[in-house]
Amino acid sequence: MSANRCLHLFSRLQRHIIPRAARCPVSSGSALLHRQHQDGSQVSSRTVSSDSFSSKPPDTSLFVPVSLKADASEDGDVGVELTQPLDRTELLKVLNRFYKKKEMQKLAADHGLDARLFHQAFISFRKYVLETLFLPADLHIILSDICSGSGHVDDIYPYFMRHAKQIFPMLDCMDDLRKISDLRVPANWYPDARAIQRKVIFHAGPTNSGKTYQAIQRYLAAKSGVYCGPLKLLAHEIFEKSNNAGVPCDLVTGEERSFMDPDGRASAHVACTIEMCSVTTPYEVAVIDEIQMIRDPSRGWAWTRALLGLCAEEIHVCGEPAAIHFIRELMFTTGEEVEVNTYKRLTPFEILDQAVESLNNLRPGDCIVCFSKNDIYSISRQIEAKGLECAVIYGSLPPGTKLSQAKKFNDPDDPCKILVATDAIGMGLNLSIRRIIFNSLIKPNVNEKGEKQMDTISTSQALQIAGRAGRFSSVYQEGQVTTMHRDDLPVLKELLSRSVEPIQTAGLHPTAEQIEMFAYHLPDATLSNLVDIFVSLSQVDGMYFVCNIDDFKFLADMIQHIPLNLRSRYVFCTAPINKKQPFVCTSFLKFARQFSRDEPLTYNWVCRHVSWPLSAPKNIKDLIHLEAVHDVFDLYLWLSYRFMDMFPDTAMVRESQQELDDIIKQGVRNITLLIRATNSSITAPLGSRRGQKGAISGSASAANVTNVTNKRAERGPVEELMDSSLAGRLVRDGLLTPDLLRQLQMEWSKNKKQEVPNQSALDKDHRDNTRVNNKRKK
Repeated sequence: MSANRCLHLFSRLQRHIIPRAARCPVSSGSALLHRQHQDGSQVSSRTVSSDSFSSKPPDTSLFVPVSLKADASEDGDVGVELTQPLDRTELLKVLNRFYKKKEMQKLAADHGLDARLFHQAFISFRKYVLETLFLPADLHIILSDICSGSGHVDDIYPYFMRHAKQIFPMLDCMDDLRKISDLRVPANWYPDARAIQRKVIFHAGPTNSGKTYQAIQRYLAAKSGVYCGPLKLLAHEIFEKSNNAGVPCDLVTGEERSFMDPDGRASAHVACTIEMCSVTTPYEVAVIDEIQMIRDPSRGWAWTRALLGLCAEEIHVCGEPAAIHFIRELMFTTGEEVEVNTYKRLTPFEILDQAVESLNNLRPGDCIVCFSKNDIYSISRQIEAKGLECAVIYGSLPPGTKLSQAKKFNDPDDPCKILVATDAIGMGLNLSIRRIIFNSLIKPNVNEKGEKQMDTISTSQALQIAGRAGRFSSVYQEGQVTTMHRDDLPVLKELLSRSVEPIQTAGLHPTAEQIEMFAYHLPDATLSNLVDIFVSLSQVDGMYFVCNIDDFKFLADMIQHIPLNLRSRYVFCTAPINKKQPFVCTSFLKFARQFSRDEPLTYNWVCRHVSWPLSAPKNIKDLIHLEAVHDVFDLYLWLSYRFMDMFPDTAMVRESQQELDDIIKQGVRNITLLIRATNSSITAPLGSRRGQKGAISGSASAANVTNVTNKRAERGPVEELMDSSLAGRLVRDGLLTPDLLRQLQMEWSKNKKQEVPNQSALDKDHRDNTRVNNKRKK
């Protein structure tokens, strides 16, 4: 090799000798560590980050290695020219010796590589070294020296760490990520609210105590105000009440904007769902309803945001007394005092000593509360089979249909005097109920970890539902509460006698800005993975918790393959959809795909997707599909207020949604006909306990067990087949008709009869053979 060639190669090699830290930008904390390491001094963890940061190691199982592109080295075969080709067999031995050295593992752990990450990084590094055609010249020279015996295996460490930080980029910016995910002082996120001295008034009392009424009176008297409620129905109610009182008020929900000013200018008053409240608009009075939901595992963050962030001179908070102490503690962190006004229930309700036990004992004004749709279908069918009319209300019904059913039940001239409902009646509906009847005390719910479980309802839920009996402004001034089943009554009495557990924590949720800053540091991570790492690194004090993000991650994973920018992807994933509805999830996916192509989602496109117009439902399956289509229209409207240019036909979609609401109303009015069309053979016993999964709601006696056994014994084979999971599911889904089920039952009975004579003949042959054998023995 000529001297000029050597000089040329060494000039190209020079840049590899320059330390990586001198070429790459580092955070201030990393730079401080680098300088002090050069000075040979130590740096405390407090210098770089807080003590609490070091006390919570990251969950490295969430760190997904980045796939490196196999780019050809800029140096080409410089390393080979300067040294010699590497022996792959010897190279593998050297790498394995490096991996087995405890000193290297410990040193890597000090730099953020625990055993899991060290192993993953080594596998990737080994593959890179063995499979890359031309290694960078500096790494090639080091490996050549080690293989020839003139170098030490420890010399691999800097190059190993360089590779590890390439596949795990979070290692280089861990301090920055911790600072971004620091959620310990959420009050500081709202500087506008902190710039004023707010007065907080807590209206505490049970259901039907007038606490919200007093707050709304102050809201109506103010020059400007905002009402924040948990449901669209409640926002609509305040919207109408305010305008009827001569106070112009706008309506803002996730799917709807209604402005009283013809020119679209905002009114001084606004009624909104709590997620939609503005934390930058100044108001004189703000009302936050149902403050106890601040501890809700999924939506609690919205109450925390409103309480800490609303820019109002007066904050009127309404809710259970169990939240008083916690709200005081929370406001202590902002330096704001809390004035508490307590209220007592305006009308009493009593817990009866007798369970209903039979639908024959129903009376006008009764409301049977179930916790599953199947129970609602079954009980409403049985009630109308007895010649009684009933209204039906459950959570997935459109708001207009719920109001229609409530109006039907409340109308004294309407023959409908019985209501069958889920706990959806607990908020947002004014109902004239005399007696609340709990069909069950077991309800499916989702815990803070996102796990679904069956459990007895809480005291708070029991009081919320029981409190709907005997409303102050209703026909029935005194309410009654009982259960359908005798063994549930002691459990209900115990629940209602307990005091509600005091609220201890408030929910938080990562914002779009925080996720964007995370993505800046981790550009190759998926949105779902970004959120997982954020929650893993997040620091909250004892007053807060991070809300469950499973629904967010579900949507993020669903559209991960669709090319969207991060902000649009985040907005799509915050859409309030029911992930249990396959049609809604499919529509969400199609919306995102069409959006990514920069093609507007027009009214005609949506109509083709949902096969609009739709006819009246013929069975329960059709009704469920119509409810899903209504949710798809809701999704369109929700997205239209976030991406107006891409979802342009809001008015036409809303008009079609109102037509669909009328169709669903008609279907629900005839729900028993739909149930009969779906399954005329459903004669399940009163208040089916489906879904309880063996959960025990009380101390059932042996006599009760015997009664249940006797009831089951009285039922025919068709009913028994209906109780089996497969037959019941096929009928409910419309895949098996009652006639086919009867035919199957007849064939089953016929085969059973044929088996009996055959078995008798076999028994006779066996006895004859036994006699012959005995004679032979004699």
